[in-house]
Amino acid sequence: MEGDYLLQDARETQALGQSFGTELTAPAVIHLRGDLGVGKTTFIQGVVRGLGADVAVLSPTYTLVEEYSTEKGQVHHLDLYRIAGPEEVEGLGLRDRCGPDDIVLIEWPDRGGHAVPKPTWKVALEYLERGRSASIVKP
Repeated sequence: MEGDYLLQDARETQALGQSFGTELTAPAVIHLRGDLGVGKTTFIQGVVRGLGADVAVLSPTYTLVEEYSTEKGQVHHLDLYRIAGPEEVEGLGLRDRCGPDDIVLIEWPDRGGHAVPKPTWKVALEYLERGRSASIVKP
């Protein structure tokens, strides 16, 4: 699933996430990077669907964490945009969310500093003149 992708719209972003989700297995930690509004949550909507759950995926910008039960494990979707540093990440119980049956999707991982676990996968989304690009790598 590693590679670089050109995405024309939200539908293609979600479809890429769904393909990624079908191949994903727990345990996993995925770091998602990209500017505001670039499609990180849209990608995660597809991932959750690919993991076997047909649920509404909400952006955790204000709740900080959303959780979903899927056929392949428990998904923890974190958005650290409003986090000031590693101390605040500790309060989210992130270590407890990284068990053998867990898939952790972290938007804005850099804001959590050393308190954020190392990624199994890195996903970067970027605006293009038309559409977006996505890069998926296994570090």
